Amino acid sequence: MREGILQEILPGGKARCLTCERRCLIPQGGRGFCQTRENRDGKIFTLTYGLLSALSANPMEKKPFFHFFPGDVALTCGTWSCNFLCPWCQNWEISKSAPAPERGWGYVSPEDFVRMAQEMGCQGVSFSFNEPTLLLEWVLEVIPLAKKAGLHTTFVTNGYMSEEALELLLGAGLDGANIDWKGGHAAVREFCGAELDVVLRNSRRLRAAGVHVEITTLIIPGVNECTEDLRFLAERIVNDLGATTPWHVTRYFPAHRFRAPPTPVHLLEKAKEIGERAGLVFVYVGNVPGHPSQHTYCPSCRALLLEREGVSLVRSYLDGNVCPRCGEGLPIRWRPRR
Repeated sequence: MREGILQEILPGGKARCLTCERRCLIPQGGRGFCQTRENRDGKIFTLTYGLLSALSANPMEKKPFFHFFPGDVALTCGTWSCNFLCPWCQNWEISKSAPAPERGWGYVSPEDFVRMAQEMGCQGVSFSFNEPTLLLEWVLEVIPLAKKAGLHTTFVTNGYMSEEALELLLGAGLDGANIDWKGGHAAVREFCGAELDVVLRNSRRLRAAGVHVEITTLIIPGVNECTEDLRFLAERIVNDLGATTPWHVTRYFPAHRFRAPPTPVHLLEKAKEIGERAGLVFVYVGNVPGHPSQHTYCPSCRALLLEREGVSLVRSYLDGNVCPRCGEGLPIRWRPRR
């Protein structure tokens, strides 16, 4: 347990958590919305420092990152709980559970985590599975150690961290972020209990700071598949983040409390078409094994450049970042080869 790095001490034993944009006012003895911050004697303590629910070495494509060190493997971890309400969460076993020291991996120090990544032959570390902002204090110690060890660092996030938390992450040296844009304003408010504008704000800030950004939208029937919402999201990616920002439109399957049928593939293809009409260059269809839109093609000559199977890179035909057929350069970050 550690004292929270972002908090405001208030009269009467209360304290305000400044970790995410909920900015919970927590009375003495109480916990915030996410159940990972607790007020003890007028100060907020994190209950998730180094407390890992899951840990595994995963390809970057699984997160998904398609333009950030393709083919690399990152030691990936998560903790407990979440600051969103999504009733369809695919990782609900951990995201809907309060911190549980007796389950999962228990406590892992920053040093041990980085050492494990090196011993497992990983090229990066990633914070994912649930909302990684809830691991903030620990992450801020891991990132510099990982970078010193030559590992890249990424967040897979709902993008609802406070501006203060985001600046700390940028200062620590975060390299990449896949941000979940869950739908239009009404859908995010109704199903997630959050405000999309915060997510858009943080996405812009990450991009402006030079962090590699990719966007994911889980397409869910009855939630966010309408043409207006998809067009809005696609246009915001183009205008706020740039036309070459990858947009992953992925297939939903029933989970947790949400029982809508799996997303028809034609809805994903509709989303891809909407994205491309809005000006996006790289729109990927996810969670549909074998779909041709899981690969990367040259935007000029349509040559196959990065071939994927499932969540793995099978083959790269690139010459560095250049299409070997027409010479077009692609905005893809590769790990320096030694």
